[in-house]
Amino acid sequence: MVSDTVNMSVDLGGIKMKNPINTASGTFGNGWQFEGFYDVSTLGAITTKGCAAEPWDGNPAPRMCEVNSAIMNSVGLQNPGAHAFVETYGEYLAGLEGRGTRVIVQVAGHSLEEYARAVELFDELAPFASGFEINISCPNVSKGGAAMGATPKAAAEVMRAVRPLTSRPVVVKMAPHDVAEIGRALEAEGADALSLINTIPAMAIDVRTRRSRLSRATAGLSGPAIHNIAVRMVWECHNAVDIPLCGIGGVSSGADAAEFILAGATAVSVGTANLTDPTSAPRILSELEQWAESQGVRDINDLIGAAEC
Repeated sequence: MVSDTVNMSVDLGGIKMKNPINTASGTFGNGWQFEGFYDVSTLGAITTKGCAAEPWDGNPAPRMCEVNSAIMNSVGLQNPGAHAFVETYGEYLAGLEGRGTRVIVQVAGHSLEEYARAVELFDELAPFASGFEINISCPNVSKGGAAMGATPKAAAEVMRAVRPLTSRPVVVKMAPHDVAEIGRALEAEGADALSLINTIPAMAIDVRTRRSRLSRATAGLSGPAIHNIAVRMVWECHNAVDIPLCGIGGVSSGADAAEFILAGATAVSVGTANLTDPTSAPRILSELEQWAESQGVRDINDLIGAAEC
C-alpha cells in the first residue's frame, strides 16, 4: 500500500502521519471495530469518537437516517467519560500507535470548564494520544458543541482555555461557517491544526406523519452531498491561515481526497464512507497514492494547495 515513488508522509501540526488518510470521529468507533475488515495500521491516523470528562447519554432514538446522497445523524456525542474510555480502549489504541498509526483523541464539552477538564484528564490518562481534536462544532447537543465555535470570540475562548493544559498538538474541529475568520482566531490562540468541516445542520420530515425523521427537529448532514461545500471551505481557510488543515466531508474516493489536498488540506478524513463500505479508507488511500504518482511528484506535500483556482 505504501508508494515506492512518492513520499506520502505528512505533518498535521506536529502529528506526524505516514500518509494523509485519517478517519472522521463518530464514523469509525475507536478503531478496533474495523480490524476484522483490514489492518487499521495501514492508515495515517484515526480520530476517536468524541469523549468528555464525564459520561454523556446522547440523544434518544431514532438517531440516523438516509437522505439523498447523504446521511443525517443526531447521536449527540454519547460517550462513557474519560476514565472508562481509557480503561476500555487504551490498550488497543496504544498498540495502534505502536504500529505507526497516529491516534487523535477527540474531546467534547458543554462549557469551557468541561473542555478544559477533559483535556486535562486525557493529557494525564492517555499517553498513547499523538494529539487532541477539540470538537467545537457538533450541531446535535443542546449545550456546548457548535455554540462554542459559532463566532471567532467563542472559538478563541475555548482554545485559550485548553492550550495551557497540554504540550501535545491541538487540532480544532470547525463548524461549516465563517471558517476564515474563526480559523484565524484559533490560530492566534495556539491551535496547531484545524479540521473542517463538521456536519451541516439539516432537516428531514416524514411526510406521512409530518414529524421529524429523527428524535430532534434538526440533525447533522454528511456524505457526498456536502463534499464540494467542504472543499470550498478548506480552500477559503487555507488562504486565511498558516497552520495545516484536515479536510472532512463526503470523501468516498481517492479523487475526493485529492480535491481536498489541492484545495489546501494536509490530511483528509474519511467519514460517512466508513458506514457504507467498511473497507473504504484503505481503498481511498490506494487511489490517492495512484493519483499522486500520476501527478509526477516525489512528495505529496508538493500538491497541498496546488489547485490553480
